[in-house]
Amino acid sequence: MRRSPNMFPKSFFTLLFIFILSTAVYGGRVIVDQSSSDLISDGVHGGGGRNSTSIGRERGIISLFAAPVEEACEQSYGFLPCTKTALGNVFLIVVYGYLMFTAATYLSSGSELLLEILGPGLIGGLFLPILGALPDAMLILVSGITGSAAEAQSQVSVGIGLLAGSTVMLLTAIWGTCCTVGKCDIVNSIAVDLKDTKGLSFTGSGVSTDIWTSYAAMIMAVSVLPFIVVQLPQIFHSNSGRHLSVLIALIISLSLLLSYCLYQVFQPWIQTRKLDYVKHKHVISGILKHLKKHALGRLFTDHGTPNIEVLEKLFNAIDENGDKHLSHSELRALVVGIRLEEINLDENDAIAKVMKDFDTSLDEQVDLHEFITGVEKWLYEAKSTNGSSAQAGPNTINYIDDFHEETRREHSLLGEDQSDEIVEGVENPRKVAIKAASLLLLGTIIAAVFADPLVDAVNNFSSATSIPSFFISFIALPLATNSSEAVSAIIFATRKKQRSASLTFSELYGAVTMNNLLCLSVFLAIVYARGLTWNFSSEVLVILIVCIVIGVLGSIRTTFPLWTSLIAFAFYPFSLVLVYVLDYVFGWS
Repeated sequence: MRRSPNMFPKSFFTLLFIFILSTAVYGGRVIVDQSSSDLISDGVHGGGGRNSTSIGRERGIISLFAAPVEEACEQSYGFLPCTKTALGNVFLIVVYGYLMFTAATYLSSGSELLLEILGPGLIGGLFLPILGALPDAMLILVSGITGSAAEAQSQVSVGIGLLAGSTVMLLTAIWGTCCTVGKCDIVNSIAVDLKDTKGLSFTGSGVSTDIWTSYAAMIMAVSVLPFIVVQLPQIFHSNSGRHLSVLIALIISLSLLLSYCLYQVFQPWIQTRKLDYVKHKHVISGILKHLKKHALGRLFTDHGTPNIEVLEKLFNAIDENGDKHLSHSELRALVVGIRLEEINLDENDAIAKVMKDFDTSLDEQVDLHEFITGVEKWLYEAKSTNGSSAQAGPNTINYIDDFHEETRREHSLLGEDQSDEIVEGVENPRKVAIKAASLLLLGTIIAAVFADPLVDAVNNFSSATSIPSFFISFIALPLATNSSEAVSAIIFATRKKQRSASLTFSELYGAVTMNNLLCLSVFLAIVYARGLTWNFSSEVLVILIVCIVIGVLGSIRTTFPLWTSLIAFAFYPFSLVLVYVLDYVFGWS
């Protein structure tokens, strides 16, 4: 998906720095000025003449905005502000969260500029997915790498909350929103580009994607395998082998991550090969349909053998110079005559492949015997594609039409049309490369520096409000790390085209796959290296349910009526309720 990288104004960091400094009023420690008379009581007035009721009232008011006297917070890096109050930490979460959002935006813009210069192969396959997941990975890393093992065990709930929250948000709220804003009228089980006349029809409107998007959904569903492996000791109620299961899950996760990156690297080549194959099939179906239309009789006899008389007449009709051989120019006239306007056809390539299918003698021309043999082979391929029997029978005309329609549909599912994606050359590659590198470096630095303070703010807010840090990180942190990606996906979906819908949903599936592989690998590495306890059964269950349901749904169909968005939307509150019930009613954690 292409996005124009919007640069923030230069005053952005100045304003942000002022905001951060303004939070210094919450400074590292809360200090209360108490005079000596406050410390000494005369036994009558109870504390230096100050009314105890007024003291209580003051403390009641102050407690909303300041921490109790005996509590102190630890400043990140020794100078960033912190507080133990609920309102103060809300402010810090907003500020640090916005900085993480900025980091994600810079990383996204820089990676897309890099993509313009270097192309999709290595950059699209390795760097873009990793950079997209970098803010989440940073937050997960700092949630368990600092402090003692006991503190890390307490803080990793922020990491698992972010991991689960990002996955659930992308596959529920964002998935459903993209389906809603990108809906078009569904005709013959396919959403028609730019046609939206049925309003909120739950069955008559929706979105269609290409077959590669289905593959992406399938890969996403498979990417939950490490979650299942790490949960095996809990599933079998075994206390032994838990540490080993974390290591095995980590190895599997890293292996799947490498495989996924390699697939992304080679996917453009695979897609091109697949597209060429389907185009050739469509040319074959077009030629068969053309021959059937101009044949004075059936192409096959009742016994299922080629009708030599009919095929010979067709051969003579194509053989314009009457030399009993079909040349390249005569095959070109045949291919041009069938007018396959619905595909972007390279005529020279198409003619070369047709000649290769017919010319078994390799003399660069086709005689009558080769023509009959080639047509017979094509007819059998058409019948096998449509599940017809080996005998021709009276349905010869029907299966040729069905074969032509099937190849046209296959080509449509591959999503070749790129008319809405105008790719322009880069005028100054060096300047663009410097700009991309600067954005990537700046985004990485911001994510690395402010991940730890954000995790601390979440933990402090959790302590101040007694709200579990998992729910805070589940709801709030994905808004910071995935907002840029989510907004872009929604805007792109509003183009109301199959290609834009395909790219939108592919990006969502890809982001979740990287969460399940890269971010989980970081999390598992922390748990294994620090000897922490894996005790996240309810969180893992939520991830499994959402990923498998949406993954299977996206794998088995390419058109999604509007009612499917209701399923996606319902999964978000369901996930929160499920975790709460399992953890706090049934005591899973």
